[in-house]
Amino acid sequence: MRLAITLFFSTFLTANAAASASGADYIRAHGAQGVNLWRLANQKREKDSHISQRPALVVQDNSNIVFKADTEEPNEFPDQWFTQPIDHFADSSDTFKQRYWINTRHYTPGSGGPVIVLDGGETSGEDRIPFLDTGIVEILAKATGGIGIVLEHRYYGKSIPVSDFSTDNLRWLNNDQSAADSAHFMANVTFPGIDEDLTAPNTPWIYYGGSYAGARAAHMKVLYPDLVYGAIASSGVTHAALSNWEYHEIIRNAADPTCAGHLEHATLAIDALLNVPFAKRFIKSLFGLEDLAHDDDFVSVLEAPLGYWQAKVWDPAVGSTKFDEFCAFLDKPILGNGSLSLLPVGHEDRLVDLPGGIKLDFSILNYAQYIKENYVSQCDTSVEDCFGTYNDSNILVTGLDQEWRLWLFQVCTEWGYFSTAPPDPAQPRIVSRLLTLEYSSKICKQAYPAGKYFVVPPMPNITAVNALGDFAIAADRLAIIDGEVDPWRPCTPHSDYAADREDTILQPFKIIPNAVHHYDEYGLKNINDEPEEIRKIHVEMIAFVTEWLKDFKVPGSR
Repeated sequence: MRLAITLFFSTFLTANAAASASGADYIRAHGAQGVNLWRLANQKREKDSHISQRPALVVQDNSNIVFKADTEEPNEFPDQWFTQPIDHFADSSDTFKQRYWINTRHYTPGSGGPVIVLDGGETSGEDRIPFLDTGIVEILAKATGGIGIVLEHRYYGKSIPVSDFSTDNLRWLNNDQSAADSAHFMANVTFPGIDEDLTAPNTPWIYYGGSYAGARAAHMKVLYPDLVYGAIASSGVTHAALSNWEYHEIIRNAADPTCAGHLEHATLAIDALLNVPFAKRFIKSLFGLEDLAHDDDFVSVLEAPLGYWQAKVWDPAVGSTKFDEFCAFLDKPILGNGSLSLLPVGHEDRLVDLPGGIKLDFSILNYAQYIKENYVSQCDTSVEDCFGTYNDSNILVTGLDQEWRLWLFQVCTEWGYFSTAPPDPAQPRIVSRLLTLEYSSKICKQAYPAGKYFVVPPMPNITAVNALGDFAIAADRLAIIDGEVDPWRPCTPHSDYAADREDTILQPFKIIPNAVHHYDEYGLKNINDEPEEIRKIHVEMIAFVTEWLKDFKVPGSR
């Protein structure tokens, strides 16, 4: 039975949590289009501010997760500050204040316990406080009688050394300066209320990071082995790449097969319709984006829900279910006829007759409705203003509130990871062939015009990252932990491109089954209440860190 129906789309916003995601969250998942999504989310947050205020210690992990620290005291973790040089490699007296937080619950003076430091990475350090409270920092500090630290990354949160985020003022935001910050902190910090010297290398420091910060943890062990006694790289992206097409390939293979089939079919059908002039306007209109001038901008909006995959977390209290909700929306029966969902995608009986002789699988109509309700509905001006990426004036504002400029600058200068379609046209895909490297990287030239002191390179210098070890990065007391279905796994030492290696106490190499992004970073107050695979990895982490510490000797001692 072929359905002929009248299309009706209601409009309401269901992605409220997205409004508070950080600029880096949007850039990671959506590239240039992420800047637009960030702007729209901020506008909505401002509109809603009169009825909703952000609670203390509310935190987002990447891509729309909102949770808060369950601290024992209202202000158990007050801001602390450490003075850093703006430029570690120049003869200059200019400094800035780097923020950090400390957990001393398990500290006993003179016990010889370690310092567990978590790298805040590319977001406000406030977003990492829950890991100081119930997550991996608390877990390891409790097990070892150590001190826990969250160290905010330069330029993020309140650790800002400049007056604006212009090209010139961002020139100190790079791997070398950030690593030197951590080293200077470890070697010189004095903690409030603690009289003994806990600096490295006389105290064992265990450096932890997840994602970009996971790569930094591995890099710190390689660059500063005398200061970093041990390091744990969780979902550490130690391989930088220009094109990051494998990100969506992980999602395609790991998602529910029905959902992946819908996305593959929709992607091919939409790409084909965009090649037919009369059909192009119709398909854009179906998604509420008929006035969006550029086809690549159009398909980049359609990619937006795929970012929800990375927001999955094992703990339902903090994890997002939006990817699964999106998949269910695609499979929503037309007019209540649930039997159609059982037919293979593209089957004649699933097709909907549309004007101009166009026939589409009903999942594409659902896809269009989802985009309209969750993205287009947020636009109060023109869709070109909201979702176009070719107007440079929209992205040249450099104020300190433009936090998206930070991670994007790192992408454009050293890290890459531009979202593209697979290079092989025959490769099954869930993103449009129009997502090319040229399209995804053009924002680097647009957002960062040449300054007086710094020019963003034509393409990022990924060699600066990969020279530190790439897929093969390794050292004694460097643990590599990754998630099996993490879309960033292709950029980690557990990539299919990397050689396999042995998992040992001295060089742990662990994969968490069915895990997405740095699953080990999250924890419960009682790890016995955690799911089996998470409890298992936490017990293993406690075990290898404890064994590492048995071998610690103060330099110069016998």
